Amino acid sequence: MPYVLGIDIGSTNTAAAVARRHGGTWTRPEAVPLNGGSPLVPSVLHLAADGALHIGGPATDDGSRTTRDFVRRIGDDVPLLLGGEACAPQTLTAELAAWVVEQVHAQEGGPAQAIVLSHPAGWRPYRRELLHRALVDLGLRTVTLLPRTVTVAESHAARGFAGATAAVYALGGASFEAALVRRTPRGTFESFGTSQGLDPVGGADFDELLAGHVRTVLSRELAATARRDRDAALRGLLAECERVKRALTVDLAADVVLTLPTGPARVPVTRARFEAMIRPTVQATVDLLLRTVHGAGRASTRLDGVLLTGGSARIPLVTELITAALPVPVEVEPDAQLTTATGAAMAACQVVSPRPRPPARLADPVPATGRATLPAPRRPRHDTAVPGDPPPRPPVRILPLDLPKASRLALTLSRGREG
Repeated sequence: MPYVLGIDIGSTNTAAAVARRHGGTWTRPEAVPLNGGSPLVPSVLHLAADGALHIGGPATDDGSRTTRDFVRRIGDDVPLLLGGEACAPQTLTAELAAWVVEQVHAQEGGPAQAIVLSHPAGWRPYRRELLHRALVDLGLRTVTLLPRTVTVAESHAARGFAGATAAVYALGGASFEAALVRRTPRGTFESFGTSQGLDPVGGADFDELLAGHVRTVLSRELAATARRDRDAALRGLLAECERVKRALTVDLAADVVLTLPTGPARVPVTRARFEAMIRPTVQATVDLLLRTVHGAGRASTRLDGVLLTGGSARIPLVTELITAALPVPVEVEPDAQLTTATGAAMAACQVVSPRPRPPARLADPVPATGRATLPAPRRPRHDTAVPGDPPPRPPVRILPLDLPKASRLALTLSRGREG
């Protein structure tokens, strides 16, 4: 069955979704299992000694052969070192995207008719062009790049959001982004205004705060434990805190459980206590959202809602603080970690089947921006894209180094065989 693919490579996890053509319409996007049945795979690359590139692991090693959070580094002239080799961050991002494409190709039995890959809303043409070129180098010549905030709006619109203007609040594992979007005459979305971001700030900070609380509560027990046993017990603490963080989005209390030589140790945590820990950080993201909205001037008075995305966006405190700051509906999807990927799949449907532009009226009301109509969106054409000027750099310029040919071949051949 013909299908389109949406991909979101986040700072901590990667997700993908497909929409299938059914007659003359497209089905609602569905998440694709990428990691043993899970729709999320860690955005981690590990280069084995034999040159095979493993996606999603191992979670820990000496650090020399594992890399993460490389999307944020695109546009940085300093390459990343992976197994002693210099790798451009856009090459690593393209490798992960290509692996996702091949996984979905194998599951669906054929190539996608269109692929949309999300990227941070604050990217300038320079970064987009770097990633586009890296994708082309790996044979992905027809990938459309769209701002993450636009794909988030597309996902919410598919679930019933009918507003014309919205603020997007994207709280990822290690990044936060706020931006404004609006509908175009074709019914699609575009960004406007100036996006804002905090980096690195995200759900991983909440896990660390909770882990620090647990270590304090269990300080005596941990001090009386042999170092090797203590290290083994604490090795899974962050993952356990992440589990409890998710549980507290629906429950009023949960226990953090650690296995010590003397038996399991439980640290009860209430939602109120957890939210007290993270309130300053969440408040900082809401303040940045407000600056983004107010920076749009008169357009902020026409805001129809705030659209949430990201694994920590379902924390009740987030909605509470946003609602107190902005008198508009706040919307979050059941699985906020998949919002961006499903929205990218929705946008891919429009690449294949563009919505017709409604006929122009004789007199349109003039919106708050002072323009009679909004410009019609144009489908991105990356084959003719002109790279913008790079952002300001320090006086000393370190040129990015490409992977040696043998290693690049090993990386390419390993995709699809290693998970």
